[in-house]
Amino acid sequence: HGLAIDTPPQTQTMPRACTPQGSSSLSAAFRLLLVGATTAGRAAHGLAAVSQQQRGASRSAVRLRSTASDAPAQPKQVLVPIADGSEEIETTCISDTLVRAGAAVTIASANADGSTTVTMARGVRILADAHVDDVAASRDWDLVAIPGGMPGAANLAASATLAEVLTARNAAAQPFAAVCASPAVVLKPLGLLDGRDATCYPAPGFVEALGGATAPGDVVVDGHVVTSRGPGTSLKFALTLVEQLYGADKRRELATQMLVADE
Repeated sequence: HGLAIDTPPQTQTMPRACTPQGSSSLSAAFRLLLVGATTAGRAAHGLAAVSQQQRGASRSAVRLRSTASDAPAQPKQVLVPIADGSEEIETTCISDTLVRAGAAVTIASANADGSTTVTMARGVRILADAHVDDVAASRDWDLVAIPGGMPGAANLAASATLAEVLTARNAAAQPFAAVCASPAVVLKPLGLLDGRDATCYPAPGFVEALGGATAPGDVVVDGHVVTSRGPGTSLKFALTLVEQLYGADKRRELATQMLVADE
């Protein structure tokens, strides 16, 4: 009874006499504390997860708002109709200058046979982006700009689709423009220049079509209608269209870049 037996520490047991009274109550209390700590830990973990989800949702909302506010503005949409015999200098000046300003330019053939390869007045061939019959009603155009040239202007005047587009734009006071022969040959017969100042190529037949006189100036702006005289005035004409769409500062910026003496 008085002998002590050595055993490894992990397997030693306390003599019953040395066990504190109420040990079962302490064990139960310890278990309750353990369970409580575990439950609290899980709750804290859950709250952290919810908080993290909320922060993630908040960041996502911020990203969505940022994406929406940073989205680039849609470019201005410009329709440039051409047909066999249209003037190539005027066509190029219009489309090139407006693209430089940031516009999305669609060159559309109005050839009666439905072709999109257009032979211009001096033999240059242009592959149009589409046929006017297919794109005229496809979007809300910010501008329709018509080059001149003969017989290109007459061929454009024969397009019922183009006539419908221009008539609707005039009724809604939406911008359109024409240069060279087109004010006299395309716009005037539709009544789109009635009561307006306008100019055109200074050949007798065209001037007579406008009533025997043209307004002074290389480019004439009357409300939502812009007209001009010919190939040599096409850059000034195109820059005026830039001003109509983007403002005077943009016009000056492009004129400087393109080395145009624009006064």
